[in-house]
Amino acid sequence: MITPEREAKFRAVAARRQNNLTVILENVHDPHNIGAVLRTCDSVGVNEIFVLYSEEGLTMENIRLGVRSASGAHRWVDVHLYNSVEACFEHVRSNYDIILATHLDAEAKSIFEVDMTQSIALLFGNEHAGVSEEALAHCDGNFIIPQMGMVQSLNISVACAVTLYEALRQRLAAGMFDKHLPMSPAEQEALYQSYYQRHVDKDKRKSFKAKDWGIG
Repeated sequence: MITPEREAKFRAVAARRQNNLTVILENVHDPHNIGAVLRTCDSVGVNEIFVLYSEEGLTMENIRLGVRSASGAHRWVDVHLYNSVEACFEHVRSNYDIILATHLDAEAKSIFEVDMTQSIALLFGNEHAGVSEEALAHCDGNFIIPQMGMVQSLNISVACAVTLYEALRQRLAAGMFDKHLPMSPAEQEALYQSYYQRHVDKDKRKSFKAKDWGIG
């Protein structure tokens, strides 16, 4: 059974979910980074993320370890797992209008110059190599996080958190968490029902949507 307080929380969270904002993680090795990203996504209202593992040696075990460090956020943020770049970006492109990557080039924009209220997917690359050329070919542009220190580098989970909280700031200002909710009433109700079922089932595997790994 679900308490009235729990039901109210599920409905409030479902109403505020931002179904036009997502994150793509490409070949992120450290499972703790994945767990940290999941927690941040849940906290700012992101409903789903995409994890792309196209490098050899990256397996579902990395995801499972990340899930264990996600403090329960994985139950409420869907994880779409791919090992095909083409399939991953085809899925992303079907749901989001713009794809931007964390990549430094001459035309890269500061996160403070990017309109984070639009339908947008944010791509973060490998801890050392960054975003691959193959993935960049699917993006509409690049963004950077302004930095003033000697070391021009941030941990992937920190970079994701900084970027998503800039998106949160912009979306709060635009009323996207109260007056101008991105999801329709029908979509909110469907998400509430999904949360309710996850609560009843207590089946954490329900959050995985691995399309081409044959596991979901």
